[in-house]
Amino acid sequence: MASSTSSGAVAQPRRGVKQILSSYLYWTYERGSFHYDVMVTLILLFIFVTPHLWDYGAKPSLVAGPSHPLQVIGSGRGVIVSVQASDVNIPPGASNQEVKKALRKAIEPVMGDDVFVERWETFTDAQGKLAWRVWAHR
Repeated sequence: MASSTSSGAVAQPRRGVKQILSSYLYWTYERGSFHYDVMVTLILLFIFVTPHLWDYGAKPSLVAGPSHPLQVIGSGRGVIVSVQASDVNIPPGASNQEVKKALRKAIEPVMGDDVFVERWETFTDAQGKLAWRVWAHR
């Protein structure tokens, strides 16, 4: 039985911590009440503070992107990527492995880390500049 105060208002019985936490878990408070505001504040704190405290492993790529646009055309088994020769760092007299590695590194920003370079050739683009045509797949 609830007791009444001298002003005639009925005093509410004190709730235990377990009941309050249960009400938070099941979100039983009215909108605009103190406990509702506390729950919303805790959720917003979690959303905005945890990225600064927790390392999610999301880091920007250390590989600089190409300075010229890449042309990517889908083929039956993968894609054909056209890359300007100036965006690929291939030393003169490089072996096939070095060429493959340099071309893979040049198309990684567009294709992702798990790209496999099948073959390649050089060609002259519409502006008369030397370029590489790379057949690749994931």
